[in-house]
Amino acid sequence: MSGTGKKSDGHGRLGSVLSGLAVAVGCLLFLGGFAGAALLYRPYTVPTGSMAPTFEGGSKVLAQRVDGDEVRRGDIVVFEDPLWGGSTMVKRVVAVGGDTVACCGDGGRLTVNGTPVEEPYLRPGPDGTVRASGEDFTATVPADSLFLLGDDRASSLDSRTHLEDAAQGSVPRSTVVARVDAVAWPLPGDMMERPAAFAALPGGVSTPGPLPLLLTATAAGAVLILGGAAYGPLAGRLRARTRPAREKVKA
Repeated sequence: MSGTGKKSDGHGRLGSVLSGLAVAVGCLLFLGGFAGAALLYRPYTVPTGSMAPTFEGGSKVLAQRVDGDEVRRGDIVVFEDPLWGGSTMVKRVVAVGGDTVACCGDGGRLTVNGTPVEEPYLRPGPDGTVRASGEDFTATVPADSLFLLGDDRASSLDSRTHLEDAAQGSVPRSTVVARVDAVAWPLPGDMMERPAAFAALPGGVSTPGPLPLLLTATAAGAVLILGGAAYGPLAGRLRARTRPAREKVKA
């Protein structure tokens, strides 16, 4: 009988140790993931509908803080250019320094250095066809600069609006403050994919940030914390239920 009690106490101590360990590891994962996300990412509100249908006006996005040198074609960036009014804007990079970007090529597509680019995120026009721009244009992007377009080509005020400027509508890479990695609102949200057409061009596309890993770590930490914290009450209830059965056996 005394041996049974020791065995039960041993299991209880082991359970307490494991639950404490789960809570400790959970705290590390939760705080580490949360702190990493807070340091690397910043939430932004998309100010207009110029990026529809990718983002509607008022959508909340999570953007990784990056240097402009890390930006590649196809990225959606947050930037602030004094020549564009200095306000925070969200647009898609379609060409980089040294590129010649034009519209429209075969099938109404955008061309970069003569290569047509398929843009699946564009909406069809009133006639049911997809055209990369309502007006034709050609621009050469200066070194260390980016040519930016909204995904709603019918309403977006973007690099096409500034074609008469000295930089032919391009903005310096230094104006970029972040790169959008995910939609946070409206739910359920979504991770941003890099367009395959831009991946085929020299330089390829950028590498997605660590947001999925950070979110996974935060969620796993929360599960471990809750599970470890719940062990004590659950174990106490289980012991309370099994105690009468053991007393009957003793009797």
